[in-house]
Amino acid sequence: MRRSGCWLAALLAAGLTGAWAQSSGPHIGYIYPAGGQVGTTFRVVVGGQLLRGADAGYVSGAGVRISVVDYAWALNDNDLQDAGWFMRELVRRRWSLASMRYEQQRDDPLELPDHPWLRDLDHKSWGEMTRLKTQLFDPRKQLNTQISEQAILDITIAPNAAPGDRELRLATPRGLTNPMPFQVGVLPEFREENVAEPAARALDLPALLNGQIMPGEADRFRIRARRGQQLVIRVLARRLVPYLADAVPGWFQPVVSLRDAQGHEVAFADDYRSDPDPVLFYKPPADDVYTLEVRDSIYRGRDDFVYRLSAGELPFITQMFPLGAREGATTVAAISGWNLPTDKLPLDTQPGGEAIRLARLTQARGQADDLPYAVDRLPEAPEAEPNDTAAAPQQLALPVIVNGRISQSGDVDRFRFQGRAGEEIVAEVMARRLNSPLDSLLQLTGPDGAAIAVNDDQPDPAAGLTTHHADSYLRVKLPADGAYALALSDVQHQGGDAYAYRLRVGPPQPDFVLRVTPTGLALSPGQSRPVTVQAIRRDGFAGDIDLTLMPGAGGFTAKPARIAGDKDSADIAVTAPRDVPRQAFALHFEGRAQVGDAAIIRPAVPAEKMMQAFAYWHLVPQQEFLVAIPRPQPVPAVWRPLLPGVRWASTAPTRIPQGGTVQAQLLAPQVLADSRHTPLPAVKLELASRPRGIILDDWKATPTGLLVTLRGDAIIAHLGNTGNLILGASIELEGGAGDRGDLSRERVSLGVLPILPFEIVRP
Repeated sequence: MRRSGCWLAALLAAGLTGAWAQSSGPHIGYIYPAGGQVGTTFRVVVGGQLLRGADAGYVSGAGVRISVVDYAWALNDNDLQDAGWFMRELVRRRWSLASMRYEQQRDDPLELPDHPWLRDLDHKSWGEMTRLKTQLFDPRKQLNTQISEQAILDITIAPNAAPGDRELRLATPRGLTNPMPFQVGVLPEFREENVAEPAARALDLPALLNGQIMPGEADRFRIRARRGQQLVIRVLARRLVPYLADAVPGWFQPVVSLRDAQGHEVAFADDYRSDPDPVLFYKPPADDVYTLEVRDSIYRGRDDFVYRLSAGELPFITQMFPLGAREGATTVAAISGWNLPTDKLPLDTQPGGEAIRLARLTQARGQADDLPYAVDRLPEAPEAEPNDTAAAPQQLALPVIVNGRISQSGDVDRFRFQGRAGEEIVAEVMARRLNSPLDSLLQLTGPDGAAIAVNDDQPDPAAGLTTHHADSYLRVKLPADGAYALALSDVQHQGGDAYAYRLRVGPPQPDFVLRVTPTGLALSPGQSRPVTVQAIRRDGFAGDIDLTLMPGAGGFTAKPARIAGDKDSADIAVTAPRDVPRQAFALHFEGRAQVGDAAIIRPAVPAEKMMQAFAYWHLVPQQEFLVAIPRPQPVPAVWRPLLPGVRWASTAPTRIPQGGTVQAQLLAPQVLADSRHTPLPAVKLELASRPRGIILDDWKATPTGLLVTLRGDAIIAHLGNTGNLILGASIELEGGAGDRGDLSRERVSLGVLPILPFEIVRP
């Protein structure tokens, strides 16, 4: 802060439309176990950072109840030393505390801290003690601040809760955490610490096993199988923790193997097609007790190497055809796989839904995975064999979507269409994004036989979990009238019934998809905070996109914003009503644009911005955008919200010179007229949104309000750039006592000022 005044705190409290939520963000790194069976109550550990004070949890969907029961922090060196001595004594005395006389063996009485990890040490099993020893003392274990804290939860799943993938978050005094996958299942569940010890009984199938892999560890389970069973053994790991920012390749890479009673390996899997989570298929030749082994492919391990392993005669779909349908058309896809009750799966093609949707097959023995499929408005046609040679291509009338397969190794599907000089044509493959193993290659040749364009992989930022963008895309302007040839093949020269695709050929279909980050906010009554909506433009779409918050429960509001045609993102500030109750609300944003005579409306899908392997950022779609109302905290009266109506002096865009400065006046006459306020701790003003090249240079009090100085960078700020500035403010206050009695200082957010439109101009 450059300057302060006794009335300044009141100005900020009024102008920020609410106050009192922490500015730093709590984070979840893993959940263990990452799911549970319907009709059960169980304990869960949530590992992360800044989780102290978590007092509420939220799970998407209905039927799941959470109670926060404890908190664990990273132990200091003295506590670790005491715990190590205590555990060694327990082992040496064979668990008999009655024979221990540790007071005579130490110079000082032993007092372990009241810490969840160290409670009831004398009652822990050998397996639990072994895991605790690894957790506390293993030198191979990597120190990870981002997962050093734990919140302990009790979770109850109702008997009628719908099975499937959910999202779990925690509410803390510092705000709302990111969402993490949490599964509601139907199978009997077990944990490795209870069934992975050598003397453990063999488990009857079906079953679901929960575990964590520590450094150098391999978890082993004994299962009972019968001759002729069609066993599907599936490990979910990356699906539970999508990206590990500080590890290579950026996720836990499990491998699973199966051994018979003689110790011979009879099956092994390290992935499933392009998915790093393995699936193992096996038909036992005889009744036997088998051993399942799970480990990391290169023997890494730590607390967030969490997995869920399902085993039994469970449904699993290996292929589907077609991979989509035309909007409004009655379509039933053919499916095949293991333990399926049917070979048909109806597809929902109702107008107005998402372009990529999910189909689900559910049966009594368990739920098969959700399968993605595409819905489009263009005419569709089946691939017609033979079309493998240049002399006999399949004729296409554009525009069209072809549903086909690369049916065998080395197969090339060839197509021909008529084009005109100057006409723009798009050819796009949808395959890997729809779970097909096809790694497509597209090649376009002209009427004279000369190659015009070729494409193997086209990155799609909307596919947040995809690291190999294997679908092809071409957009070209045709050079001459005549017949054009399009060849589609697999880069690896693979093929089969599962290698399905949808090939779109025709004029560009300008469109966009939207992502909103972060996926949630913590807002006190009356408070405002910004979110960012990012546009992923398709087929050269360059129009403006108008953003709105959809009306819904809770009465939250947001001033409409616009993503300009030459921009890919914009900020929108969400405001909570002053009488909002303390609970969670799911909000929905949408964007509207005009393409010719048609209006396009697209939802803004919540997404987490995640880093992979130290360097690569991904927008990973999530289920909900959630706003939580935090627990009210004691606030000095001077910091309570005072008066509405603080505003910028001008509603016109602030013209920020490239390489120069400009001042914007915030008016607060009612606040200035109030004389009840006293000096307060330092207030920090900063840009809550960071448009490229704009710097908050200074701020100071004036007789009419607050004068803010903004600077445009001479190089980075681009002429003509427009958008909205959102300024936030915070103060630093003394917090409560820490774990060792030390006083902490915490930065507390006051919210954001009204949006300030801007434009970069010449000096």
